[in-house]
Amino acid sequence: MQELDDYINKVKSLPPAPRILPELLSLLRKDDIDADRVVKLIAFDPGITAAVLRLCNSAYFAGASPASDLQEAVTRLGFRQVYQLVAAVSGSKMLGPAQKGYGIDAGELWEHSVVSAVASQLIARNCGEDESLAFTATLLHDIGKIVLVEALEHIYTDLVENSQSEQTPLIETEKRLLGVQHAEIGGRLLARWNFPENIVNAVWFHHQPSGAQAHQRLASFVYLGNMVAYFMGYGFGHHAFALRGRTEALDILNLKPECLPEYMIKTFEQLQMVKSLVNVNS
Repeated sequence: MQELDDYINKVKSLPPAPRILPELLSLLRKDDIDADRVVKLIAFDPGITAAVLRLCNSAYFAGASPASDLQEAVTRLGFRQVYQLVAAVSGSKMLGPAQKGYGIDAGELWEHSVVSAVASQLIARNCGEDESLAFTATLLHDIGKIVLVEALEHIYTDLVENSQSEQTPLIETEKRLLGVQHAEIGGRLLARWNFPENIVNAVWFHHQPSGAQAHQRLASFVYLGNMVAYFMGYGFGHHAFALRGRTEALDILNLKPECLPEYMIKTFEQLQMVKSLVNVNS
């Protein structure tokens, strides 16, 4: 654990914690959602407030007249849609910049994360489980890469060559060359940011869902969402051999491989919504 903390502590430009996400997620899971509390939490962030109003008044969601205040916008959009937007805007601040240590251009990690999250959400919904939880964990599944990017910047070529020559997943090569890998760094970072244990474990073990134990189903949603995004072409950098655990994730969720093309189609159909979320604060 100390080694993970050491890597996190060395980062010069770590983004601020998305502090309202855990509390909003907790509110969303209650039977009787406190609308006033939701509005008060969002109102502390001017950027998110503006994004909620702009999304509500966009052509995609607009009603007969534009919403004039945050309370009305939240009511019109619905709590789940507002939560998804807040998560998306928070994620864009963290994941939007280029990550040169991984060969990732600006916007690529963000786009991959959003498409992965939508795919994961659809799978969780069809399995009758908490889709907002799946969306959040999957949106943040690669957050550890923003920590390791500085350490990798000067050895990226070695990392890729090593992964190719050894025919091993990139995550194993990270561990061999750095002593840590991005999934465990991400889990540790979210724990330090006071995210709930289920999200922490799902991110930590998203390449090996069974390792998440009590939270292995959530980790499997993350794994499959990540995989669907890559299959759809929403990937980035070098990803050789990284999808080795597909059978394990499918078995945990009692799904058949034949369902994956269906989820690719459904995710593609949701991309208008994704584009609305991505562009809402542009």
